[in-house]
Amino acid sequence: MAVQSSIITRDIENIAQGSGNIYESVVIISSRAKQIAVNIKEELNSKLAEFATTVDNLEEVFENREQIEISRFYERMPKPTTTATEEFLEGKIVHRMRSSEETVKEQE
Repeated sequence: MAVQSSIITRDIENIAQGSGNIYESVVIISSRAKQIAVNIKEELNSKLAEFATTVDNLEEVFENREQIEISRFYERMPKPTTTATEEFLEGKIVHRMRSSEETVKEQE
């Protein structure tokens, strides 16, 4: 999947076709974007944890080239909302609406 990193105009009709309602489509896309963002954040934190120092000294500033390159790589990645929108438009997101019975059971 090639995700464009630049901003492009989207056709609202195409987005609404996925669920039949533009607002439901936006909720689905935003939920998927949150999942993607959490996964990326966990991955980044695990990679940066290798470079963590246990000594807290304000006078010493460490510049680790590998850590900087990893951070730059993640900064250049497409945003989670862009990735989620592409997945939604390509039909790669599976979603279902909760029934009112499921919602009531969850609230109890």
